[in-house]
Amino acid sequence: MKKILLLLADGFEAVEASVFTDVLGWNKWEGDGSTEVVTVGLRDKLTCTWNFTVVPEKTIDDIQLEEFDALAIPGGFEEAGFYDDAYNEQFLNVIRHFNEQHKPIASICVASLALGKSGILEGLNATTYNHPASIRTEQLKNFGANLQQKRIVQDGHIITSSNPGTAFDVAFLLLEILTSKENVRHVKDLMGFI
Repeated sequence: MKKILLLLADGFEAVEASVFTDVLGWNKWEGDGSTEVVTVGLRDKLTCTWNFTVVPEKTIDDIQLEEFDALAIPGGFEEAGFYDDAYNEQFLNVIRHFNEQHKPIASICVASLALGKSGILEGLNATTYNHPASIRTEQLKNFGANLQQKRIVQDGHIITSSNPGTAFDVAFLLLEILTSKENVRHVKDLMGFI
């Protein structure tokens, strides 16, 4: 069984988290059965962007990082307090741990800025929310990343993406890394993506 740590910052965007629980959950029950997602936050209760409350299964203090095979992080909104958690040292240390172990790290949209803040994107190809009116791409470059104007960028074991519209593709790419192309095709078919 592959255990995926779904790391949630306060103010995360629910749809960007749910793609991981759905895709990896469908795989658990209908695919090759090899994936299990554990939702983890810095506190017992989190508020999503646009205000509904989520109770993660565990807090960072409750878990052993060594037990997990991959890390997934949804983005969120500054107005909802996303960066208060995403730039917290405890949060960043989780990212650093997975990077040191060369385990897959999948981020959606501005979650790549937490990766950048942690220092792991220095000299790597990456992307983040890239709407022309947004300041996020400049912020990513300031963390030392080589900004790529692509929807999804994979550099080694790290996946970054440019907007919420990439969310399902990022989740399927993580599933492919953890299982196989054939298994992803099977799950996509069952979920109506093929």
